[in-house]
Order: sequence, then structure tokens, then C-alpha cells
Amino acid sequence: MRKFLPFTLSVLTLVLFLAACGPSLDAPARAVEDYLNALVSKDSDRLSSLSCADWEPTAILELDSLQAVETRLEGLACTATANEDGTYSVNCTGAILATYNGEDQELDLSVRTYNVVEQGGEFLVCGYK
Repeated sequence: MRKFLPFTLSVLTLVLFLAACGPSLDAPARAVEDYLNALVSKDSDRLSSLSCADWEPTAILELDSLQAVETRLEGLACTATANEDGTYSVNCTGAILATYNGEDQELDLSVRTYNVVEQGGEFLVCGYK
């Protein structure tokens, strides 16, 4: 029995190592979370750096539309799935709360599916549907 303990520990360590090195969907989901945080904190430079070139003008327009209100995220959680074409679809739960004159308006994040692409080792938001 004692002979199998080192072997079992070695196999378990190898399995954990390989699981950690495997493809992860955390990065595309985190990219959308970072994008939404940049949006509500009104950080145009960060928002631009998290957007693909085609989407950047639209991202800045979205940011401009929120300039007159206070914004915050509530209950944000995102999950990603890989698509066959190499892009990722990211769905989020939670909301952006926009406050104007003491009144909150809730923008439900679950109604959008974000498109994320990998370019140069970075995951970038490239629109939503």
C-alpha cells in the first residue's frame, strides 16, 4: 500500500498541473468583466484597450451616453463559450445601474451576448448581439 502512495500523489499532481494548463474560458469572460468595469468607471483609455479596432468607436459612443449619469455594476458574473470560428460568446448576469436625479435605471446585462476575439494574445470585446 505504501508503494502506491507516492505513485498516486504523482498522478494527482500531474492531473492538477495539466488541468491548470488546459484551455480556459476564464480569460474571455474576464475581458468582458474588465470592459464593463471600464465602462461604468468611465475610463475611455482602458475601454479602448479592451475593444477590438472595429468595435472601439461604438464602445466610446456607449461610454459617452453614460457621461451624465452615475453608474455602477451590480451582481456582475460572466461565463464564456468557445465558438467554432475561434471567437468566444460571453454571457453575463447582473446589471449596470445608472443614477440620474436620484433615480436608478437598471440596464440588464443578461440581454446581451458579447463577442470576444483573441488578437495578439489579448482577449478583446468586439461587439454584442
